[in-house]
Amino acid sequence: MAGQGSGGNVIAALCNVFIPGLGQLVQGRILAAIVFFVICAVGYATFWLVIPAIVAAIAHLWSIIDAAKFRPML
Repeated sequence: MAGQGSGGNVIAALCNVFIPGLGQLVQGRILAAIVFFVICAVGYATFWLVIPAIVAAIAHLWSIIDAAKFRPML
């Protein structure tokens, strides 16, 4: 049973370090992957407005933690 700290979750978290949402995509959670990617992409693209960049950074960290702590429902 794969849970927190499993090899798959570690790989997913590392994927999220480079591209937000990629780890969720690796785990098969397409909607979460799209949401994290869009929030971070828009926030980082509008970095000069400061607030969206802060929101994007928080969402990026959240996506890493979410991938690392994911437990599939059985």
